[in-house]
Amino acid sequence: MKIASILENQKIEKRIAITPEIAKKYISLGLEVSLAENYGSHLGIKDEEYKELGVSISKDEKEIISSADIIVQLGLLDDDKSSLLKENQTFIGVLNPYDNKDKINDLVKKNINTFSLELLPRITRAQSMDILSSQANLAGYKAVVESFAHFEKAIPMMMTAAGTIPAAKVLVVGAGVAGLQAIATAKRMGAIVFATDVRMASKEQVESLGGKFLTVEGAENLETEGGYAKEASDDFKKKQEELLSETLKKIDIVICTALIPGKKAPVIIKEDMINNMKLRFNNL
Repeated sequence: MKIASILENQKIEKRIAITPEIAKKYISLGLEVSLAENYGSHLGIKDEEYKELGVSISKDEKEIISSADIIVQLGLLDDDKSSLLKENQTFIGVLNPYDNKDKINDLVKKNINTFSLELLPRITRAQSMDILSSQANLAGYKAVVESFAHFEKAIPMMMTAAGTIPAAKVLVVGAGVAGLQAIATAKRMGAIVFATDVRMASKEQVESLGGKFLTVEGAENLETEGGYAKEASDDFKKKQEELLSETLKKIDIVICTALIPGKKAPVIIKEDMINNMKLRFNNL
């Protein structure tokens, strides 16, 4: 059985689906692995690393797709390459089915087996395949690193005989996997961190990481049985907006991680709320 992967659209996706470590596992299971030339070069992974493991490297992406039994990608293929998929092939990736419903239906009509990994049940047996948590964890960390790189002041409090520079204040909206990692990373770097979430269970988690939890007055616990956030009522949204509008007056950096499964991410921070923030940059 052949498993294959080609480069993603580099303008929107730098990650790869098959690293040398993963390729080694596939080969040990008896699968043949085929990858596009320079598949991981942008990440510092040379083709020779794959070849040493027994991976087949080819310049012809069309041939790689058409000859594979299983195609593993981060996202859906571009239309011109998706048309090369054949009946009974298996396509595995982060397919974002809520936004790509029509494209996935087209694949189903062609009798292509599709597996969208973000829909895997978050149960004990599937923990090692929980890409939502693993990628959200990295996203929370990266969000802090990126924002701090653009911030024009010191992050931790600086005290010298010449005076004191106060620590940067960070607000994290959404305290799921990504939000909690953002809180932990920001705290480690010396920031004062505030956080808010519609799930009351998040309060203890935020405080355990050293963050200060902002509670909306009269808030109800908007949490599903599976631990996800539910969509908030209009009354809750209004109270939350009032709380955040006031809080943002003293905040330097805002990191938004709030999500609702199967729906568009809620727009919690509005433009007029951003205008309440102190102006930190000259080139916004």
